[in-house]
Amino acid sequence: MSLVLRPRPDDKRWTAVRSSAPVFVLASGWRADADGTAHASLRCAGARGGTTDVTASAKAPDVAGAARVAFTLRVSVVPYTTQG
Repeated sequence: MSLVLRPRPDDKRWTAVRSSAPVFVLASGWRADADGTAHASLRCAGARGGTTDVTASAKAPDVAGAARVAFTLRVSVVPYTTQG
C-alpha cells in the first residue's frame, strides 16, 4: 500500500511516518519531495492480524522543536485464511 500526503496549506512540512505496531504494519520508503508532497510505503504482515496507528508528523522548517502528529491513519490487518 502506498501513502501519499499532499502539500499542507500552512507553512509546515511533513517530516516522518511511523507505525505504532511495526509487527502489523511497517512504514518504509519515506521521502519528502520539494513541492511538499510526501510518500511512504506501508507493508502489512500476512500471517498476523491486529490494528495499528500510522502517524505522520509535520513542523515548520524554521521553528525549533519536535514535529507534532498531524495525521493519523488507523489500519486493521486481517490475515488471509490458509485453509478452505
